[in-house]
Amino acid sequence: MAVTEPAPLAPASVHEGILRRQSLRESAARTYARSLPIVPVRARGLTIEGADGRRYLDCLSGAGTLALGHNHPVVLEAIKNVIDSGAPLHVLDLATPVKDAFITELFATLPPEFADNARIQFCGPAGTDAVEAAFKLVRAATGRSGLLAFTGAYHGMTEGALAASGGAEDVRVTRLPFPQDYRCPFGIGGERGAEVAARWTESLLDDPKGGAPAPAGMILEPVQGEGGVNPAPDGWMRRMREITAARSIPLIADEVQTGVGRTGAFWAVQHSGIVPDVMVLSKAIGGSLPLAVIVYRSELDTWQPGAHAGTFRGNQLAMAAGTATLTYVRENGLAERAAMLGARMLARLQALAIDHPCIGDVRGRGLMIGVELVDPEADMPTGGAGGPEAPPDPVLASAVQQECLRRGLIVELGGRHSAVVRLLPPLTLTDEQATAVLDRLADALAAAERSSNRRTMTGSAR
Repeated sequence: MAVTEPAPLAPASVHEGILRRQSLRESAARTYARSLPIVPVRARGLTIEGADGRRYLDCLSGAGTLALGHNHPVVLEAIKNVIDSGAPLHVLDLATPVKDAFITELFATLPPEFADNARIQFCGPAGTDAVEAAFKLVRAATGRSGLLAFTGAYHGMTEGALAASGGAEDVRVTRLPFPQDYRCPFGIGGERGAEVAARWTESLLDDPKGGAPAPAGMILEPVQGEGGVNPAPDGWMRRMREITAARSIPLIADEVQTGVGRTGAFWAVQHSGIVPDVMVLSKAIGGSLPLAVIVYRSELDTWQPGAHAGTFRGNQLAMAAGTATLTYVRENGLAERAAMLGARMLARLQALAIDHPCIGDVRGRGLMIGVELVDPEADMPTGGAGGPEAPPDPVLASAVQQECLRRGLIVELGGRHSAVVRLLPPLTLTDEQATAVLDRLADALAAAERSSNRRTMTGSAR
């Protein structure tokens, strides 16, 4: 799909100069800036304008933070109202009308059986701090120290959160198999694969020689995002709830990326109907501004004052923006809209896969979508029924991401081998915008395939 470029907003030298200075002055740990060399200067809804005048459709959405897209009017109005009111912007953990309104609206969106007996703890402004708080909470409440987490997980970048994530090298938690249809760890897939994963978990916990420390809690993502957009089967989620409840192990649901309508339900745990003991919430709850909390059963509230503190727990602007966002999503049925539109987008991507053998799998829930790219020409291992045949192709995925950028589409990569093209568009995505996104992705995929084939033929000729 051809993209018509507008006149630049600034000379190319300005755009290039900013990028050059970033590379010279910012940390080597920077991430998105490496694969997305753009300089955003304006944004609205799905669209970002760069300093060079180019426009992009943003399907990264602040890694899922922007439920309503960039600069939604209700969010801007909420922020402006707080600023114009003269209210204090920094209050530590003191009570304020803005905070009271946020908590009231947040609790109104939670499963009633959870909200009716819940407490909330405001954490540092990042989701990873809320994960740390959840771990401290369940350890204090149970007197145990072990943790249960899953392969492929991602819970943040601080020490405890990293230890519970899939890439941990110095493992201090018990790692359990996360069920997948496409790359089932047992080579089975489907309901049977999920059942075997649950049985493995149950057996390990009941094995006196299993080597698992007495667990203070189990943490899971209802849909693994960074792990490759892997939705947890609803039946497996219910089994995890049963297993943990029977053994008095608090269940922690990490809804940092899946919450606020993203998966087609307001909270992703609602698909399976389970009620966790702790929910970790961040990203979209702040309406684009930093905010993170944990909400948990009151029986776990055994903390002493100051057990988990932080200077920036009282972000009034984020609470106001979050209240506006939660209300707008709830009143306008955006979770239901995400379910419907996401199903349509998945269906079109699955149809696209028929003509593109490099698409190994299309999966997701609501507007949390992943396309795993593979190398269909590679030597294929012998796998069990339901197991994938072709290995992941991160080189092709990176090429698709760059071809998307050339066509004015921002996408992210994820998965174990960074071979999953991820779509996280705002929940305000229109039908026309969804079509434009998929058109550009399809065009980018075809271009990346052609380039890959040319390289293969050139290499063979040599």
